[in-house]
Amino acid sequence: MKPETLTVTNKTKGRYPNLPFVKIKEKILGKKYSLSLVFTPPKLSRKLNKKYRGKSKPANVLSFPLSRHEGEIFLNPRQIRKDAPTFKRDYESFFLFVFIHALLHLKGMRHGSTMKKEEDKYFKQFNAS
Repeated sequence: MKPETLTVTNKTKGRYPNLPFVKIKEKILGKKYSLSLVFTPPKLSRKLNKKYRGKSKPANVLSFPLSRHEGEIFLNPRQIRKDAPTFKRDYESFFLFVFIHALLHLKGMRHGSTMKKEEDKYFKQFNAS
């Protein structure tokens, strides 16, 4: 039996977009990468953002590499919805974008033109699905 490579925990009362999370994760990080995906309320997002980034506000997404082949992503659906218009995107497409963004951080990428190109490539690939 194949071990779980994606676990999803919803700590919110809300719903999140039905995106092909496994397919996207496997394309960017590979099939053997073990990812924990947590949908978090703003309060927990703020607490984690304060602790790990020194910022006293909820983040739309936080990613934590745990090892070379394992990591966690915390997505805050309420903050993603709130931030989407700022990035001139609707909720679902911005949700997809921040998920891709977090996966690329887990892959070791840092903000810059190379990361932007990768984001655009994967966004185009999965935005149509």
